[in-house]
Amino acid sequence: MSATAAGSGRGGPAAAGAGARSARRARARLRAADGVRIDAAYEPGPGPVGGPVVVLAHGFTGDLDRPQVRRAAHVLARHAAVVTFSFRGHGRSGGRSTVGDSEVLDLAAAVTWARSLGHSRVITLGFSMGGSVVLRHAGLHGLARLRARTTPEAAPGTNGGRTEARGGTQGAESAAAAVFAIPAAPSAASAPSAPAVPVPLSEADRVVAAGSRADRTDLVIAVSSPARWYYRGTAPMRRLHWLVTGRLGRTVGRLGFRTRIRPGDWDPVPLSPTALAPYIAPVPLLLVHGDRDPYFPLDHPRALQRAAGTHGELWIERGMGHAENATDEALLGRLWRWAERTGGTAGA
Repeated sequence: MSATAAGSGRGGPAAAGAGARSARRARARLRAADGVRIDAAYEPGPGPVGGPVVVLAHGFTGDLDRPQVRRAAHVLARHAAVVTFSFRGHGRSGGRSTVGDSEVLDLAAAVTWARSLGHSRVITLGFSMGGSVVLRHAGLHGLARLRARTTPEAAPGTNGGRTEARGGTQGAESAAAAVFAIPAAPSAASAPSAPAVPVPLSEADRVVAAGSRADRTDLVIAVSSPARWYYRGTAPMRRLHWLVTGRLGRTVGRLGFRTRIRPGDWDPVPLSPTALAPYIAPVPLLLVHGDRDPYFPLDHPRALQRAAGTHGELWIERGMGHAENATDEALLGRLWRWAERTGGTAGA
């Protein structure tokens, strides 16, 4: 998985004026595996270099300079180093938003950069769309690990057990199969060695699943995440679909929210957070959701917890609304204490 800063070589990301093991603040232009430039920032935190780092993934129409993202970063930087970044199509990042598909490449770039700065433990914390991205990112890595143990070959009957990767992305994606053999999840009733089900993955899913250990996460926290795609059951989500699917809506997104949205439907549809939640284990997982969330009702976090099984912990927060705006300082402190108890700060 490639994630180099603007002006740096392929050997590893480095922000201008900050060495690979620097504890100084830094602003960098990362490069995701498909070449999209990603705006990112680093706060060193109070501990020694090499301690834990939190990688924050904002919600749709957010970016790293939004006040609610800066507030969360400021609170968490009292405890650990923090990396914030803007998803593609948001803020100063390049490209166009795919609303949760190719965004896994942006997160992978940010995690790789965090590790290059000397941090051995990475906590990914995502809000709303960012929550779905951290779940998918961790699940794709878990899926790849399980597949390596149980189905060393690709789906049978595809070019002698292997297929050629499609699309223009180079590097890791060229080593991934266009059809990925999905083994049974560890929490499923069938054994992990059950026959694989051939599933066409999106290009971004293939790239992350074929990526290196440099962009893996050690702990996952998803706040206000959707469980499934195409949900239109609330008025805010119907408005969001209008913003994403029509030319006028995308113009409003670009001019009013600084969010550039890619036109067209997903093809193929990326694996959903619920589909990937069973594969996150053994990476610790916390799901957080407000009982007054106007976007996603409580069946979303409950579906995610059911998919994750006993591995996933769920907090239903009384009186809480949606995502960054509803995550106050007290809750951020509790999230950090959970990470400490669960092992996300081990080795600090």
